[in-house]
Amino acid sequence: MACNEGWQVAGRRKGAARRGKQVLNPKLDSQQDSDCKIDQQKIIHGMNELRGETFWMEWKDLLCERLLSSTSEQSEDASLLQCVCYGLGHFESCVSARFQLAMLLLLLETLQIPVSSCCVYDPVFSPSECDALKELGFTVLTENEEGKRAVYQPTLFYLMHCGKALYNNLLWRNWTPRTLQKMTIIGNSFNGIQERMLQRELERDYSFLSRVSLPSNMIGVCEETPLSCSSRFLDVFNDTALIQFPLENLNKLPECTWTEPSEPLYQHCQDLEIIQREKD
Repeated sequence: MACNEGWQVAGRRKGAARRGKQVLNPKLDSQQDSDCKIDQQKIIHGMNELRGETFWMEWKDLLCERLLSSTSEQSEDASLLQCVCYGLGHFESCVSARFQLAMLLLLLETLQIPVSSCCVYDPVFSPSECDALKELGFTVLTENEEGKRAVYQPTLFYLMHCGKALYNNLLWRNWTPRTLQKMTIIGNSFNGIQERMLQRELERDYSFLSRVSLPSNMIGVCEETPLSCSSRFLDVFNDTALIQFPLENLNKLPECTWTEPSEPLYQHCQDLEIIQREKD
């Protein structure tokens, strides 16, 4: 399958925004539309900057080789591939977050994933940022899932600089070989997380992350490929890796590995690194 070039902003259908509701403040509505267009231009500019970077071409070649081929093996219809993005942050005011969003759009373009098939969420998003994302065509989630999203088809998770608990929650929610092999993560290096933590704390607080990031019975569970970046973008994409879970590796683990996984509670974590949803 060939990689696509070119991407266009998904425009809102004429009249769709106002159908069935009264516009109480046309000037304010016009200003919000103007802000969205400004945000889009900044993001498109960021995409064009990244296109000229050598490291992006390396990413692109690797992703086309790994993801398009692996997706076609898992599903006859590669268009079923979805994407989920957590933790972008305030891209209106943060240049790094804006480049991460621009990179996400390049990834969707390259992997031929419709922008509407990509769900995005960050509890810090402002109303205007949510509007801008919707204008770009994204599906903006309204609930804080804490990373506990079930996977039913091949899915790319774009998790730049997210907290360890979010990765751990995602693994827990999909803790079966058949499900894990449908997941691909572009985010923090699991090896890097392992190197920066005491092993006993990693096993105690983030047991699912520990089990896939370390050899189990001398068997490598996940397959991690570092993604390089230029010095200019080091703060934006440092310590980033492409992480996959080959089924042949997962099937070599003992059956007891997958028995009744308990939901993580994080009772001993002083700094959880994620914003948890409010309890009812």
